[in-house]
Amino acid sequence: MKIPLEDLFEDIIGKAQRGLKLSDDEVAAKAGFTSSALNRLRTGSGTRAEVDALAGALGLKPEPLWESFQRSWEPEAVGVDGLEQVNTDMLGFTVNTYLVWDPSSRSCALFDAGIDPETLFAIRDRRNLKIESIFITHTHEDHVAALKELAEKTSARVFGPSRESVSGATSVQEGDCFEIGKLKVEAKLTNGHSPGGISYVIEGLSVPVAVVGDSLFAGSMGGAPNAYSLALTNNREKLMTLPAGTVVCPGHGPMTTVGEEHQHNPFVGS
Repeated sequence: MKIPLEDLFEDIIGKAQRGLKLSDDEVAAKAGFTSSALNRLRTGSGTRAEVDALAGALGLKPEPLWESFQRSWEPEAVGVDGLEQVNTDMLGFTVNTYLVWDPSSRSCALFDAGIDPETLFAIRDRRNLKIESIFITHTHEDHVAALKELAEKTSARVFGPSRESVSGATSVQEGDCFEIGKLKVEAKLTNGHSPGGISYVIEGLSVPVAVVGDSLFAGSMGGAPNAYSLALTNNREKLMTLPAGTVVCPGHGPMTTVGEEHQHNPFVGS
């Protein structure tokens, strides 16, 4: 199933505008056009020069923002043995959960607790996996809705951010390391979207994998109106410095790679 991008052009500029705490009039003045022109751009009508000016006003990369305006880019499909994305519906929007396993031992971990345990159990049984651990990126409800049920039915050990309360979980901090069979997992503090958001970088599959929660999306990032600078810095310094082939597994939208985000993400593109 093809998963659409989480954010469109109007979402991207809205997140940047809220993060910078700029009114429409202030954004328009910085870009050198009127508020009505800004509203026109939001509806998909405008020129490359206007989009470039808006990118400058909001501190975004102009080429990726133009791609978003044109709706001309989506990430290439990702396929990695030992990784499966589960995309389920919650009140009209979708959220991702990930199964990551050691292909040799079938030892498996869930990343985030999603919404639909039965779908996860069906994949577990079909692939003959043993779910031994559950890693939580952050505690917004759509990412922990099924945690209690999943933990009870699997007896898996739960790990969650030290700066966010997860009942019964072992606290995770920057630099903590774990294992999934022969796979190695390192925690990175990528807060900003939430107070203690953690990304998990996994080594040992055919390519590195980073499960990032809502820190980073394909072509966008999670909203961070109260900690925008922190969120940007974390994404740029801790995620975008990973190898280009690293698969990025976001909490919403399709999977992508660090290399694609360098080229196509207006928040963090090179």
